[in-house]
Amino acid sequence: MTNVSLVTTFFLMGLPHAPAMDIPLLGIFLVIYVLTVVGNLLILLVIKVDSHLHTPMYYFLTNLSFIDMWFSTVTVPKMLMTLASPEGRAISFPSCVTQLYSFHFLGSTECFLYTVMSYDRYLAISHPLRYASMMRGRTCALLATSTWLSGSLHSAVQTTLTFRLPYCGPSQIQHYFCDAPPILKLACANTSVNEMVIFVNIGVVALGCFLLIVLSYVSIVWSILKIRTSEGRHRAFQTCASHCTVVLCFFVPCVFIYLRPGSRDAVDGVVAVFYTVLTPLLNPVVYTLRNKEVKKALWKLIHIVTYSRSK
Repeated sequence: MTNVSLVTTFFLMGLPHAPAMDIPLLGIFLVIYVLTVVGNLLILLVIKVDSHLHTPMYYFLTNLSFIDMWFSTVTVPKMLMTLASPEGRAISFPSCVTQLYSFHFLGSTECFLYTVMSYDRYLAISHPLRYASMMRGRTCALLATSTWLSGSLHSAVQTTLTFRLPYCGPSQIQHYFCDAPPILKLACANTSVNEMVIFVNIGVVALGCFLLIVLSYVSIVWSILKIRTSEGRHRAFQTCASHCTVVLCFFVPCVFIYLRPGSRDAVDGVVAVFYTVLTPLLNPVVYTLRNKEVKKALWKLIHIVTYSRSK
């Protein structure tokens, strides 16, 4: 079997919906996308200008905001194009390869980053006296770099396995972006081996990261219960609650789509909206509205901007 594909253009069928909903959905997703980009850019700016936020926790948060901004950009603009006109559904073969690689690269990097962030919270709460020496700048940079490199490798495996097969038609992808499960259904060859390897690959990464996160938070909860003051316990729980919220919103849809037997195109497309559209928006909301330090830095930035304009 050759690696040459006869298909030069795919067509994204988008989310299942009535034609009359095109304009309303276009408006909703456009607003969400703009808020996502602005919100994550704002977090990057606030952490950059406020020296009090130059800590390991916020260093990893800047990585998360940067990922979320681009994670949303990989899928949402093309979704908007499919809603705007039928011509917007077309996507060239190279563009489809690029979108799938970028999607899994950013998605798996975010998965690894959540694990690193849970480890950081574990050290901060369980070993507060040694935290500063254990999480130096060099250590943080090494951990962050490892998440990006691991994500790149994971995505390269996914993309290679998906597009090494021949595609000779049909060319309609039952999804709003190029992802492995719906694309493999269009291959002109047996995909059982590919599906099994992808299942195991994603399973090892997702479940491995999730178990490490659960282990970290079990240890964190145990340490929090040892804190004597109620104020200290409340602050520790509040710090971790934000991370737990976004972790669940990211992992649960992923497990539902990639690690369950069988696949239903309509259901998968709707569920995918949660971690491709809503989670990138949820992160800046959770980390600003539930975080006093970020809110304080944000008001300080607004005050500086307002004061400079009034002069």
